[in-house]
Amino acid sequence: MSFDGLLPRPVRVTPAAGTLLVDKSPEIQDTTDGSLPPEGFRLTIDGDGVRVASADPAGAFYARQAVRQLLGPSAFRAVDIHKGRYELPYGVVEDWPRFRWRGCLLDVARHFMPKAGVLRFLDLMAAHRLNVLHFHLTDDQGWRIEVPAFPRLTEVGAWRAGSWVGRPPNGTPGHDGRPHGGYYTVDDLREIVAYAAERHITVVPEIDVPGHSQAAIAAYPWLGATGAPLEVLPRWGINENVLAMNERTVDFYRQVLTHVTEVFPSQVICVGGDEVPTTQWTAEHATALGLSSVDELRGWFLGRLVTHLESLGRRAMAWDDAGPLPESTIIGAWLSTPAGHDVVLCPEEHVYLDHRQSDHPDEPIPVGYLRTLADVYAYEPPVTPQVLGAQAQVWTEHLDNARRVDYAAFPRLAAFAEVVWSAQTRDYEEFEARLVRHHLPRLDALGVEYRPLTGPHPWQMRPGVPGRIRHL
Repeated sequence: MSFDGLLPRPVRVTPAAGTLLVDKSPEIQDTTDGSLPPEGFRLTIDGDGVRVASADPAGAFYARQAVRQLLGPSAFRAVDIHKGRYELPYGVVEDWPRFRWRGCLLDVARHFMPKAGVLRFLDLMAAHRLNVLHFHLTDDQGWRIEVPAFPRLTEVGAWRAGSWVGRPPNGTPGHDGRPHGGYYTVDDLREIVAYAAERHITVVPEIDVPGHSQAAIAAYPWLGATGAPLEVLPRWGINENVLAMNERTVDFYRQVLTHVTEVFPSQVICVGGDEVPTTQWTAEHATALGLSSVDELRGWFLGRLVTHLESLGRRAMAWDDAGPLPESTIIGAWLSTPAGHDVVLCPEEHVYLDHRQSDHPDEPIPVGYLRTLADVYAYEPPVTPQVLGAQAQVWTEHLDNARRVDYAAFPRLAAFAEVVWSAQTRDYEEFEARLVRHHLPRLDALGVEYRPLTGPHPWQMRPGVPGRIRHL
């Protein structure tokens, strides 16, 4: 047995002759080593047992994930971990992350994911040493966070009459007629945050404004630029119904964001700011606020919320098309990388995992760029002082349940995890060999309904896991 089953791949491995036999998950001796980089660890396995030296608690946690990987797929089944006998190879592994922000966005606004599914997704992130869940909680199609001061946000905004099926222009002309909705109570969200923290994952919530806000406007029509009653949007795409630019709307979202900071301890809170049509705003709106043009309204609104978050000791994040914002704002760079800001790289052409994985006619709802497993593995984020890290996106317009999320995200999320953890020369064939030999069996053990690799791999010829989606 060797260390080549580790995924993400370790920075340095020193093998030694021999194996340690254990009857169950082994006892681990812990020490702290301040010379290791943040989140780093040294894992030593020899005749004296398993020892971990780590820079911090996160490093110790990742060392345990490495041990779990070495124990084999059965260690990923809770029912099996205390059964049988395990061999652990002697050796030393030193490992630490390339980036401090190793994230994944999960969109629960377009299609709601019940709490149990979110907790499961956090487990999968932890197994891949990802440490930020960007939680997209609000959009035109749904509002998912309970705000006691504004009960209609969930009474009305969390529910829609149906969903657009398929990809425009070939999707249904209206929607499927199946009501959809759900939301997380304050207790739900605190449980999610605590569960994530135990796995050294920070949950960064997103309240998307001033566009992508029709669910909130449906709940409180005076929030909208026109004041007209609206329904929670049953279709996808950019929507011209945006928030009203006035002090009353600003005060509403200040109260919402204050509540968000009481539920989420994250230092970073995302306010969105992307894809905001200005057709419902007028020059009169701008003049009333002392602005010279309609184009300044979005920045005025977002700037007020950035300042409010800073007054609460938090830091705002926004998407790169949000326009000029205070330099303290972290930018999620999905279209470009603006200067003067700390940046989390989220490029659509590389790491949007809802995008299609092949051009095969059986590809389910082939949206966006073609991005294969090899394409994701080839992505190399630049390492500069302004780059905090990178983040994969799982948008759910076309992913209506956890099985579809599995199929879209995996194993591409495993490739992304290795990219943001390990600085190394990429060899896709070597990665794929490790993936097929070692990591896909772990995903099988976890019940992940990942997309099978294309090509003549022997594992594809074995009987399928019951329920596995097998579009090739």
